Amino acid sequence: MLTWVRVLFLTAGLMGAAGVAASAVAAHLAGGAALTTAAQFLMIHAAAIAGLGALALQALRGRIALLVGASAILIGTLLFSGDLSLRALMGIKLLWGTAPIGGMVMIAGWLMATAGGVGLTLRPR
Repeated sequence: MLTWVRVLFLTAGLMGAAGVAASAVAAHLAGGAALTTAAQFLMIHAAAIAGLGALALQALRGRIALLVGASAILIGTLLFSGDLSLRALMGIKLLWGTAPIGGMVMIAGWLMATAGGVGLTLRPR
């Protein structure tokens, strides 16, 4: 479980850094609205993934749902933001429907994280 959380933290950090970089590029790119959206999703969801990982470390019950939810949010964000970024920077689509599929995976991840949070029991201090 600790390895899973470490991977989530690693990817959240990389997503946050990529979001900041994409925001900087979008500020100087004509028509950078899609890249701005991708950057915002990367940064917001990076923070959420890190928070869910930290919460999972303290959970006795609901841990797996939190980690599965965080993982789905991660995958969905990478699909969604990756597709938007490629469109903005290179003029190509990642795959047909990648952005909408990524969005649906993010929604499912948030719902799973919600289920984990509702059933959460924390370790006593």
